[in-house]
Amino acid sequence: MESPKIDGIINDKAWDKVEWSGNYIEWSPEENTEPIEQTQLKVLYDEKNLFVAFRCFDKDPKGIVKRLSRRDGFDGDWVEINIDSFHDLRTAFSFTTSVSGVKGDEFISNDGATWDNTWNPIWYTKTNIDEAGWTAEVRIPLSQLRFSKDEGQVWGIQSTRRYFRDEERSVWQRSPINAPGWVSSFGELHGLSELKPQKQLEIQPYVVSSLTRYESEDGNPFRDGSDFKLNAGLDGKIGVTNDLTVDFTINPDFGQVEADPSAIALDGFQIFFPEQRPFFIENKNIYDYSFSSTKAFLPTGGIDNLFYSRRVGRSPQGFAPTNAEEFSTQPSISTILGAAKFSGKTRDGWSIGVLESVTSEEVADISDGTNERNVVVEPLTNYFVSRVQKDFNNNNTFVGGIFTGVNRNLSENVDFLHKSVYTGGLDITHQWKSRAYYLKGNLVFSTINGNQDAIARTQQSITHLFQREDADHVAVDTSRTNLTGTGGTFMLGKASGNWRFETGGTWRSPELELNDIGFQLVADDIKHFTWVQYRTTKPKEEVRSYAINYTHVGTYDFQGNFNDLTFRVNGWVNLNNNWWINGGTIISPHRYSNAALRGGPRLRRQPWFDYQVGLISDSRKKMRFNMNFRDLYDINADNNYREINATLTYQPTNALQVSLAPFYSKNSKQLQYVSTTDFGNASRYINGTISQQTLRFPLRIDYTITPNLSLQYWGQPFISKGVYKDFKYITDAKAEKFEDRFSTFTTPQLNLTEGTFNVDEDLDGNMDYSFLDPDFSFVQWRSNMVLRWEYIPGSELYLVWSQDIAQFGDVNDGLFEGLNNNILNKKPENIFLIKATYRFAK
Repeated sequence: MESPKIDGIINDKAWDKVEWSGNYIEWSPEENTEPIEQTQLKVLYDEKNLFVAFRCFDKDPKGIVKRLSRRDGFDGDWVEINIDSFHDLRTAFSFTTSVSGVKGDEFISNDGATWDNTWNPIWYTKTNIDEAGWTAEVRIPLSQLRFSKDEGQVWGIQSTRRYFRDEERSVWQRSPINAPGWVSSFGELHGLSELKPQKQLEIQPYVVSSLTRYESEDGNPFRDGSDFKLNAGLDGKIGVTNDLTVDFTINPDFGQVEADPSAIALDGFQIFFPEQRPFFIENKNIYDYSFSSTKAFLPTGGIDNLFYSRRVGRSPQGFAPTNAEEFSTQPSISTILGAAKFSGKTRDGWSIGVLESVTSEEVADISDGTNERNVVVEPLTNYFVSRVQKDFNNNNTFVGGIFTGVNRNLSENVDFLHKSVYTGGLDITHQWKSRAYYLKGNLVFSTINGNQDAIARTQQSITHLFQREDADHVAVDTSRTNLTGTGGTFMLGKASGNWRFETGGTWRSPELELNDIGFQLVADDIKHFTWVQYRTTKPKEEVRSYAINYTHVGTYDFQGNFNDLTFRVNGWVNLNNNWWINGGTIISPHRYSNAALRGGPRLRRQPWFDYQVGLISDSRKKMRFNMNFRDLYDINADNNYREINATLTYQPTNALQVSLAPFYSKNSKQLQYVSTTDFGNASRYINGTISQQTLRFPLRIDYTITPNLSLQYWGQPFISKGVYKDFKYITDAKAEKFEDRFSTFTTPQLNLTEGTFNVDEDLDGNMDYSFLDPDFSFVQWRSNMVLRWEYIPGSELYLVWSQDIAQFGDVNDGLFEGLNNNILNKKPENIFLIKATYRFAK
């Protein structure tokens, strides 16, 4: 067969070999009705490629919306094809082309519950507008798909069209909007014979040069005003079989990746940041093991995971001990010497993922201007992850497991880290009654090994707090060199229809520790939860659809303490004008915290009430916005948290989009932990009344010149200021009345000297103990501008300019004054970077 030319005009003779398939049916906002405009498609294939043609009828071609964006922008009018080439009813490959020629591609898993747009295959598309509407041609190399060697194959297939002006979606195969899954409702593509699986081979070397300019420091040999680096590396993909591929990287560089947003956490817990590095985000769904993810509202739901890829290449965990007159410098990240992933899904239902990565030993250099020395701040470390899953029972039952390992080559300055860590888990999902009902369960374990100091440090970390003085079931054992813990989740649910629910429980034993290669907020935790939803998708007079949810969560620890009971009601409404209204309320009548005093006794908290409201305007408009307001306050205590945030977006042309996302919060809290000290034979848990304000307003500008050439700018000023007063110490952490839980220091008991409060608690004229003044004002400016040109498919050129300022300001300054004094009047660190990649593909 002579292959069609991909130019967007469907006039090649090859297309005459097949008939148009049409009769698309409306999916949203109406269901199972005739769409405003019809769509047709054709499918062809040859030895190397799959070809798809679309005819999108439109009575008003001038009204077609041709908005530009970067890849995966999904803006304006578009058409899409989903291909379940394994026909496993769970996974599929999605290819989307907008009328403006922008490509979108996603890997679909979990029967449509997960759409991973980090998957970036090589494929080709062109579009054309004519008097009947618009057309699109697509060429997908078979090397980018996964399928078997069987003769007479059947693939699952679905196609969706977005008619932008009326925000209508129509589909080739009817999929009830209340169906339990997306992929399992696909139609079928027959007539596929003599297909030859293609082994993928891609090699992508890169070279990068960067220049960093900053304000020099007198006498500091490490801060002379500029640094220049030249680096090179290699990324690659090898198809071992048509089902399984090996992705590898040698000395990867992520200089074009956007910086993390600024954040401050006063509760002591780590902050979760999403992965942005290309090597780790591609096919990340295979390695995912978020063992407590649930539709119910949980503080840890969906975050705790056995594999958190941000641990690989993390900032060094050690520090450089310097003497007076010494300067030091240390790397901001740990160098990834190399990493490889072996992953894919076989025809007989095995999903396999194996990841291996090695990060180098990192050292900090120390100098007094004459003599130099260095110390290790991060050891040579090996990270290993393996994940496997098997489909059974006509793809209604899935059984899987995961195993991870971290091994470190420790030396003196970093022997506070664990020497070896192993975690694992088993999981099962069973669905029945046409996938309407499901039962899920998993078990996880961890075992960590290190010297006595490292294990004692873990026992006393914010995750575990074995030193709690009122905990009978845990205690710090300084002789231990190992900890072993377990966790898991079980849930029963209904996934289709107007009424849906999910109920179950999750636990983390006191010794469970996942944070060397995973993410875990707390241990010693047991939760039960129930979530119920009623939703409708049949439009009313003024409403397209709506949903209302009810949730309750109860929390215990392994001593049997009942720590929290929370009720939540929330919902959303989609109006016929495509505006959205959402809101909810939470009430927690029973609250205790094991962590509020950082190792002290359980602290009784006041019942609290929280409500949120949000408004989202029509996303089709050139000027659009969304706004959210949240108000949380404790009952019978002067504690309050308020937050307002918005995103304002203006799109004056199809190529230009500008958005501003201001955020402001104010936190007033009477018991904010400050420090722990000793007074005689007793511990003093120092708290204060904090008034904290946080302000940020990131600006984003996207100028898409063509689908393959774009200029993006992102910049964010950030300030968070906290002022403390009314310092106090805890006297009865569980007292029923709020004011009986603490004693407030009087003015004669406190003396502030050079940033330290000296305390004479017994007023005998002698200092009994001290603590640092906790007032703070942290100011940061981060920005980057990226010019990206995909000059041929898969090969890119990046020009990057980044700026960074981070320092502490004066707490007496107002928010805007603090931003002005610490950003506009300071010289930022400027990074200029050029990165070029070239993709060799077979």
